Amino acid sequence: MHQGKTKKIVYKTAIHIILIILSLTMLVPFLWMISSSLKTTQEMFASPPTWIPRYVAWENYTYMLKAAPWFKYFANTFFISVLTIIGQLVTCSMAAYAFARLRFKGRNLIFLIYLGTMMIPFQVVMIPQFKIVKLLGLVNTHWSLIVPGIFNAFGTFLLRQFFLTIPRELEEAAKIDGCGYPRIFWEIVIKNSKPAIITLVVFTFMNTWNDFQRPLIFLNDDSLWTLSMGLAKFQGTYVTQWNQMMAGALITMVPVLILYIFAQKYFVQGIVMSGLKE
Repeated sequence: MHQGKTKKIVYKTAIHIILIILSLTMLVPFLWMISSSLKTTQEMFASPPTWIPRYVAWENYTYMLKAAPWFKYFANTFFISVLTIIGQLVTCSMAAYAFARLRFKGRNLIFLIYLGTMMIPFQVVMIPQFKIVKLLGLVNTHWSLIVPGIFNAFGTFLLRQFFLTIPRELEEAAKIDGCGYPRIFWEIVIKNSKPAIITLVVFTFMNTWNDFQRPLIFLNDDSLWTLSMGLAKFQGTYVTQWNQMMAGALITMVPVLILYIFAQKYFVQGIVMSGLKE
């Protein structure tokens, strides 16, 4: 008995050590970015490389802040991200509720086909999507990024899996009290799905905030650019000041890090619960 308990402790300790090592490995690129953003150009390319700068070059940050209209890029990115999140919460939650609770012919087949769209890379639908956006007259507007972005198969899948964990007895009790589907959807399903909803908000915000390819295709005017496009213009054809680029990248990452830190509790809970079924 004692020997079995000892083996269990050793096993758990080994697992934790491995996880700690892996987590530290994941942090290495982020720590290197912070270190590089505080280095001079000469020290950036020094051999052997150094982790702690001999001279802390804060001017990399001041240069990047003055070199471009970052507040304008920030406002554009924030506007696109917020409206995309609102749109996805509406469309994904309604579709997820239909697939999780409503009974209709071909439901499972339609859901599988919808999930199948997740395997199609953006490069395949890039040209058709551009033609549709152009036909709608949305090219070179923020709506060219918002409208296609509010429909998301992963968000529907995530919320559907979470909705399946909500006991049906709650909905049946609401029906006995005279509630219709819209009220059940809002009072029972949505109000009990905070972890999954916050998880979707985090995923959508990260993807939209860091998106580069779609803004590059649909936006032309500098006044409409997002943070990722503003940062990319500092990468030269022949020479790139990587220390300043790292400073700019760190600045653009701050909102994502803040959101993740505050939403981490619900984020983990939403991922765990979405893998369960009633």
